[in-house]
Amino acid sequence: MMEILNNLVMGFGVALTPTNLLIALVGCLVGTAVGVLPGLGPTATISLLLPISVYLDRTSALILLSGIYYGAMYGGSITSILVKIPGEAASVITCIDGYQMARRGRAGAALGISALASFAAGIVATIGIAALGPTIAGLALMFGPVEKSALLILGFALVLGIGDGPKIRALAMIGFGLLLATVGVDLVSGEERFVFDVPALRDGFGIAIVAMGLFGISEVLLMAEGGDEAGRPMAYGRRLSDLLPNGDDIRQAAGPVARGSLLGFFLGLLPGGGALISSFASYMMERRLSKTPERFGQGAIEGVAGPEAANNAGAQASFIPLLCLGIPANAVIGVIMGALLMAGVTPGPRLIVEHPDLFWGVIASMFVGNLMLVVLNVPLVGLFVALLRVPAAVMAVLIVFFCVIGAYSLNNSLFDVGAMLCFGILGYGLRRGGFDVAPLLLAFVLGGMLEQNLRQGLIIGYGDARVFLSSPISAAFLALAVVVALGPVLLALAKRGRRSPDTASSPGRSD
Repeated sequence: MMEILNNLVMGFGVALTPTNLLIALVGCLVGTAVGVLPGLGPTATISLLLPISVYLDRTSALILLSGIYYGAMYGGSITSILVKIPGEAASVITCIDGYQMARRGRAGAALGISALASFAAGIVATIGIAALGPTIAGLALMFGPVEKSALLILGFALVLGIGDGPKIRALAMIGFGLLLATVGVDLVSGEERFVFDVPALRDGFGIAIVAMGLFGISEVLLMAEGGDEAGRPMAYGRRLSDLLPNGDDIRQAAGPVARGSLLGFFLGLLPGGGALISSFASYMMERRLSKTPERFGQGAIEGVAGPEAANNAGAQASFIPLLCLGIPANAVIGVIMGALLMAGVTPGPRLIVEHPDLFWGVIASMFVGNLMLVVLNVPLVGLFVALLRVPAAVMAVLIVFFCVIGAYSLNNSLFDVGAMLCFGILGYGLRRGGFDVAPLLLAFVLGGMLEQNLRQGLIIGYGDARVFLSSPISAAFLALAVVVALGPVLLALAKRGRRSPDTASSPGRSD
């Protein structure tokens, strides 16, 4: 323990230099903006900033890029809560209850809890990285394509429980999402699938295109159909003290934040896990643990606190496999790994010994960065909520404007803009028909990863599907997926079976 404290003191000596403080602040600001603006993302932004990072000290460069990553987790919740447009894929879950809270005039409480939950989770994850990182990083080595496939199948089982309405509708949305994920060139065979000789479809649909259409544009169409502001989020109160979470909110959120932080930390260690699976795993856990699960989807503060804590903890924990093993857990970490290699640093077990100032300096900067983010975001809650006072007609135009700019900026392509508008019309039709589009988007995001790892696993097993049961980790995840998917059905059947003898014996009473 003393050794860890001494190393952290050394790390703070690196992180608290004026240059690194300024760089951490810039990273947090850029990350928040990246999370807020639809279409941008930490992967694209960090890729664009790689040439700049070359001119920085390697520790400063990693502080900048890591600040952008976990800063985007903070910023992604802002548009999710205010206008139901997920700034990041991991913020899709926040749309469900966060936007409902905003519609009830509690946008400030949702934004405040989101910032505080992310801060608490960031501190927990940073402490976990410092205390346990090198010890438990070996977990990542145990995950190959077989184990990743099982983890993603568990993710699909969790997606099935998200949203309202009959589960058959959620299944339909999952199937539709998987179908959309197959559009493009097959990475194994090189064959084109559902491209229809359209060159722009060879790379498939971007996550941002689908998300902005299904959530943003469809919300504008629903607003236009309503013709008034009855369905819009409401802005109550003008003083910051009236907007922030009250004591009851904090008490209700404390448990979900603690559980989400721990769950996100351990899932963030696993390749294929990360912020996305962490967020909706936390949401489903809170919904199952709640005594009033019917509140979820209607503005439950636990549905904001848990996922926001989980996605931030998952994002920061994903640095452990990179720094300790040289294994990128996701695409963003892969780009950051490229920045380290460009700086002449090889991530892996020797990094802590050869570059202790870098390892402990970055960990200390995470403490500083999370503090900066909560100090920046909480006082701005009043400004964010003030956006809800914008007239509906102006708000609709602004949403469409930012969605169009975001879609076009991805590839400078009008085709992407048209595709986003089509997804908007599709999302409007689905929502009018009573379908929840969140399972569709989540299945679309997970579908590509599942297909890739599933096929690699089958190649390892020479086409024998039993390979997914040969690994204890894979078998455990698959068994858990079955329990998660079929558990509610079996419980409902058991309750119906217990009620049927009583209902059969009650009518025939004779004197």
